[in-house]
Amino acid sequence: MSGLSEVLARLDQCAATSLSELIEFASIPSVSAQPAHQADMERAAGWLMERFKRAGLQTVERWPTAGHAAVYAEYLGAGEDAPTLLVYGHYDVQPPDPLEKWHTPPFTPTVRGERIYGRGVSDDKGPLLLTVQVLDAYLSTLGRLPLNLKFLFEGEEEMGSAHLNELVAQNAGRLGADFVLSADGGMWSASVPSLTVSARGLAALELTLRGASKDLHSGRHGGSVHNPLHALASLIAGLHNESGRVTVPGFYDGVADLTPQQREGIRQLPFSDEAYLNQTGAPAVYGEVGYSTLERQWHRPTLEVNGLWGGYTGEGSKTVLPAEAHAKITCRLVPGQEPERIAQLLRTHLERRLPPGITLQIHSSDHGARAYRLPDDHPGAAVAREVLAELYGKPPLDVGMGGSIPVLETFQSVLGLDTVFFSFAVGDEDIHAPNEFFRVPRLYEGQKAWAQFWWKLGQQKLAERRPS
Repeated sequence: MSGLSEVLARLDQCAATSLSELIEFASIPSVSAQPAHQADMERAAGWLMERFKRAGLQTVERWPTAGHAAVYAEYLGAGEDAPTLLVYGHYDVQPPDPLEKWHTPPFTPTVRGERIYGRGVSDDKGPLLLTVQVLDAYLSTLGRLPLNLKFLFEGEEEMGSAHLNELVAQNAGRLGADFVLSADGGMWSASVPSLTVSARGLAALELTLRGASKDLHSGRHGGSVHNPLHALASLIAGLHNESGRVTVPGFYDGVADLTPQQREGIRQLPFSDEAYLNQTGAPAVYGEVGYSTLERQWHRPTLEVNGLWGGYTGEGSKTVLPAEAHAKITCRLVPGQEPERIAQLLRTHLERRLPPGITLQIHSSDHGARAYRLPDDHPGAAVAREVLAELYGKPPLDVGMGGSIPVLETFQSVLGLDTVFFSFAVGDEDIHAPNEFFRVPRLYEGQKAWAQFWWKLGQQKLAERRPS
């Protein structure tokens, strides 16, 4: 029996234990956004540290931040000439609200059929945990790994990874690797293997419009002073034209159109607008004219209003002319766009269109991110495609991510590392929503795939992996 076969056999033997561990880990309500769960965050970090130690690692550390700590662990026994991977994931989860929508308690993970339900089982505790279980299988059977591994599991991803950039910069000397292999992310569907090769960037702003110094009686003052809600509605309505394009001057500067290859790749995907509408509950698709739904989601920049508020919104009527109106806006970006520049363009555009009698205050979020694309010839992508093709019997399709992951820019700008997504979560598993679930077979498929990835990469020579 070869070394890899022994590892895979060990994983099969421990299948029931692997699932039990996920149930135990997901029972910890590690909700990073809520201060009431501070102790639970510490408990989850401690649980991970103990699991690493049980797997056989000697170097396991809690890395504190100004918020929630990260967990770092390393195996460097393969030697300097062996490949080195930085494995990324996050142990924090989203709040479970609304609780009344859950069929079973969110932090009492429940297995029904081939699914395990619970907050965080898909995002990201299941995909994260299986990497540690594969590590354990290697060390318990072979006593070694074919490559060096560094694990960085943060506790603030669901809060925008607020302190990760600083943490990575402080520890850059210890985080050197050939590339990042991410347990976070997801696949296109349970039946179609895929490799995520791009993610859009992000620029976020919050607007505050002010008129009078206090709320006024709408009967006495309406029509005499400007209503901030009216001004805000006008500004928002003017941010897109009838073709769905953003009207901010300069917004599309530097944005390349899709290549024929990109369009053909999207056409090969098993996607239909009808199925998409059934999934979302929306009555019709909408967006920039001239592009398909997936082309807009993955390769075109967008501007969306995430929230509008002001005045009286309680029960009944209150005839108020509000002093303030507010909005939250996010722009999803593509290669060629810089978050700071887009935020400034939007600021300038809004200020120029501001009506008299209204003042505007704009707060730009610190959690912007550039768009990301994995190089087509990346050695990690080649290994991932080979592993997925062997596992599922067909080559994976390249897909994009409409959302943004700020950590991608952190790894690239601070460490100079590309990130290969290798998660076995699926996009329909209701992450961030009630009744989040993870397919139990994906736990075992992910274990096999990670074991094979490490084995295959470990057989490659350094010169073969690094471009000249």
